[in-house]
Amino acid sequence: MQTESRDQFIGSISHSHRWGLILAGGDGKRLLPLTRRIAGDDRPNQFCAVLDNETLLHQTQRRVSRLVQPWRTLLVLTSQHEPFFADEVAGLPSSRLLIQPSNQGTAPAILYSLMRLREMDPKALVAFFPSDHHFSDDEAFVGHIDSAYAVAASQSDVVILLGIPPETPEVEYGWIEPGVPLGHPVPESVTRVSRFWEKPSGTLASQLMERGCLWNSFVMVGYVHAFLNLVRRTLPSLLGVFEAIRRSLFTAYEKAAVWDLYSGIRSTNFSQHVLSAQPNSLAVLRATGLGWSDLGEPGRALSVLERKGVQTEWGYTPGCGDEGMLVRKTAAG
Repeated sequence: MQTESRDQFIGSISHSHRWGLILAGGDGKRLLPLTRRIAGDDRPNQFCAVLDNETLLHQTQRRVSRLVQPWRTLLVLTSQHEPFFADEVAGLPSSRLLIQPSNQGTAPAILYSLMRLREMDPKALVAFFPSDHHFSDDEAFVGHIDSAYAVAASQSDVVILLGIPPETPEVEYGWIEPGVPLGHPVPESVTRVSRFWEKPSGTLASQLMERGCLWNSFVMVGYVHAFLNLVRRTLPSLLGVFEAIRRSLFTAYEKAAVWDLYSGIRSTNFSQHVLSAQPNSLAVLRATGLGWSDLGEPGRALSVLERKGVQTEWGYTPGCGDEGMLVRKTAAG
């Protein structure tokens, strides 16, 4: 009975305003010891074939293509990374690329994309996808994101987060404490967010795990106006400087206006400064069976390789720099 109502709920949602936005502007500094071994240069991890023969960005694009039409999928990039992404995006129309002058954190990247998307489609229902994550089960991923789009479409003022049931008391992830269910017709796997816990201590992480808290995957779904309302309540000054250049968007003056804007803002983290400050405007979907990992740190990437049956010659010791980690991929066994 629960499955039938869930399927009916998802099936009732139109895809006419569905968008996807892939965040690919980060510097990936923590994974450099590994990406240098693989690629021989200092490219960010999203432009590196960390796990297979595809870059993480290409894997993300392929995964998202099962959910969103290609022309409604946008990429947020950073100008100084162009030597690493130029070939990968060569076949894409420029309208799908949002190129930042510099990496100033996730909040400006997300806000810039929201401002442009609002001009393209004021009714846009958008999902944000980090480009450096791993999912072992794409089918399960597609099912959960379809559900998240459906919930967000029915709850127009709420942003839906994808929460991952934890496997370990991880101290480097953000944690989400689920609250009360949203209620019918939303599936029971979706609840209000009670609280965020950013990078807790080992003791606290163990307690959060026992309480049924979830890892924050940073995959988010909601209407453009719902995201902008979050920013308006938490980072009004940052929103103000972006609103000031609104008339330049999609004109010959946009690049200069954006470069000037970025020169005057500081790095700001969307999870820390927006999500953590507004839990009452958020809901979390408990997403099981995804085999998810944030590949931002060498130890996690090596762990995923081992689970995939790829043997690595060396391990990784944090804090030891390049000499602390060597990796040599061999045939899967």
